Order: sequence, then C-alpha cells, then structure tokens
Amino acid sequence: MMSFPEIIIIVSHLPILLAVVFAAIQYKKLDHPLQVFSWFIFLSGVIQFASLACWFAGKNNMLLLHIYVAAGFVCLAWFYKTLLSGFINAGIIWLITILFLVFTAVNSIFIQPVDTFNSNALTVESVLIVILALFTFRFFLSDIVKATSGHHIKSLNWINAGLFIYYSSGMLIFYFGAAIIRIFSRDHNLYTWIFHSFFSIVMYTCFLIGLWKRSMN
Repeated sequence: MMSFPEIIIIVSHLPILLAVVFAAIQYKKLDHPLQVFSWFIFLSGVIQFASLACWFAGKNNMLLLHIYVAAGFVCLAWFYKTLLSGFINAGIIWLITILFLVFTAVNSIFIQPVDTFNSNALTVESVLIVILALFTFRFFLSDIVKATSGHHIKSLNWINAGLFIYYSSGMLIFYFGAAIIRIFSRDHNLYTWIFHSFFSIVMYTCFLIGLWKRSMN
C-alpha cells in the first residue's frame, strides 16, 4: 500500500496531464507566445510521466531531470523572448540560454553526474526564471502593453505567476536537494518533496487558468 506522501506525489501529476491535454486541444487557437509556451507544457508532460514510470519501476530517473533542466530552460527562454520582444533584446536572452546550456553540460559531466540530483543547474535555472518573471511583471505594467495586448495579458499573467511561484519557492529545495537525498532516509525525502509537489500543483493550476482565460476570449 502506498504511503500518504507517495499518493500526494502521484496526484500532483494530474494538473500536468490536464495542462497537456488542454494545451493540445487549444493549440491552434492560441496566440504565438502561448503556442511557444505550450511546448514547455508538452516537454514537461513527457519528462514528468517518464520520470514517474521510472520511480514506480525503482529505476534511477535523474538523467531525465538533467535533460528537463536544459530543454525546459530553452523552452522558457524562447517563451520569454517572444513575450518580451521590444522590452529586452532577444540576443541577451539567447546569450543567457547558451551560457546556461554550457554550464549545465559542464555540471552534468564533471560535477554532478547524470545519475545524481543536479541541484547546481536547478538553482541557477530558478534564479534566471525568477528574474525573467519579474521583468515580465514590470513589462505588463506598461501603458503601451496594456493598450495593445490587454486582451491576453490576464492569461499570460497567470502563467508568469505560476512560474514565479514555483521557481522562487522551490529554490531552497533545489539548492539543498542533493544533500537531502544523500543524508535523509527515503521517507524523509518523500515528505520534503510533498512541498515541491504542492508548488507544482499551484504552478500547473495557474497554467490551466491562464490557458482557459485565453480560450474564453
């Protein structure tokens, strides 16, 4: 019989599934920034459920996390580049993306191998996403943006808020993740990841609300 923490972790995948299905159904009706963001949702769905399958099978799923960190950041950088066009030079975002990919590759090869928790890359990714999210909140306050894009700012605000909440709240878990896994027992690890699962549920719920609000316009 599964423990309560295990049930919570499994249930946290339901919003991910709903977000994937809804984004797929609405894809052709979405604006370009949301179509770009949908690819992050699709990637998340594939990686998260493959990781869950490995967890059930008792296999190490850390390789998937290493892939997710790199590919997920590329998707989010693409999303923010599209969203912040005219506010932040696209070249700056792509330069940050390239530097991050180099960093995460070096980290995975020499510092935190692919069979271990890549806390370094996750922490740096979280800092970068939080910074981009804050820039986006500032961008949405512009009168010009409100006048030209007011019809879908609310939906994008929900998505940006979901990313900000998840990556800002998970930063400490990501930073100490490797130590938590190494030092504490499996049961204690599960309780730690309940907090992570809660913020994951919040994030994907924000995604669903954002996509739903756009589909209603």
